[in-house]
Amino acid sequence: MIPVLLGISFLSFLLMELAPGDYLDTLRLNPQISAEQIDKMRVQFALDRPWYVRYSHWLGNAATLNFGESFQYRVPVTQLIGDRLFNTFIVAFASTLFSWSIAIPLGVLAAIYKDSIFDRIAGFLAFAALSLPELFLALLALWVALATGLFPVGGLYGVDYDYLSPVGKALDLLHHLILPTLVLGIGGIASLMRLMRGNFIETMRAEYVTSAKAKGLSDFAVYFKHVFRNAINPLITVFGYSLSGLLSGAFLVENVMSLPGLGRLTVEAFFAKDYYLVMASVIMASVLLMVGNLLADILLAAVDPRIRYDK
Repeated sequence: MIPVLLGISFLSFLLMELAPGDYLDTLRLNPQISAEQIDKMRVQFALDRPWYVRYSHWLGNAATLNFGESFQYRVPVTQLIGDRLFNTFIVAFASTLFSWSIAIPLGVLAAIYKDSIFDRIAGFLAFAALSLPELFLALLALWVALATGLFPVGGLYGVDYDYLSPVGKALDLLHHLILPTLVLGIGGIASLMRLMRGNFIETMRAEYVTSAKAKGLSDFAVYFKHVFRNAINPLITVFGYSLSGLLSGAFLVENVMSLPGLGRLTVEAFFAKDYYLVMASVIMASVLLMVGNLLADILLAAVDPRIRYDK
């Protein structure tokens, strides 16, 4: 993970440097800021130094978990990211829980009742959901919220959130999460359901399943004690990659639906050329992706005795 993070940080810093302009370009357009102040800020932000010097300095500080100070907000970037990271995590977690809790049962039922009306309808809905881009779904969700007035538009908390009881705060958060969860989860349901169906059908054709049925075990015991445990393994492997898709989708949805998350903060920092805030946001998102992949590997080794590291 460490070499990957080093490569990501280097490429991110280099791409930011190759992009035209810097943070001070917008300030130069303000007539109230003199050229002398601009020059002082250039020295203060170390923008007068070569990019590789600034990157080396940033990397040395990052090794001690000091990711610098935001140019825009003049506060440590870790403070800004800490405030937004929880919101992105909540949206991604809710979408994951929603998509997996619906996709797995639908995939199992579609495999058990293969080629039935239920299987055909589920397959049609899955392909329809895969054909809808998340950007379109986000815009459609905004239109539904504005047309019906049933859902809040923008943000994850109501204006009176701080004055609500603990139960009221939880209900307010759930109310705000409905549309983002649906937008991010629909595509995940479709792909996971088709994958689960295919794995389940393939596992049902294994010889040990035939032997279990020949011993007189019930269909329920065969399907959920033997078939399901083996059919779920490939989906656990996909878990890490699905997390990366959810995070990238969350970045898009946050900007379209005005959610105060890490994605929106990163995009705003990129356009403002806030180097240290962009770098810290990219590193944090990369860490989340790699931790998701690591967690998927650990879960796979836990549920499948064949994949364990023995001496």
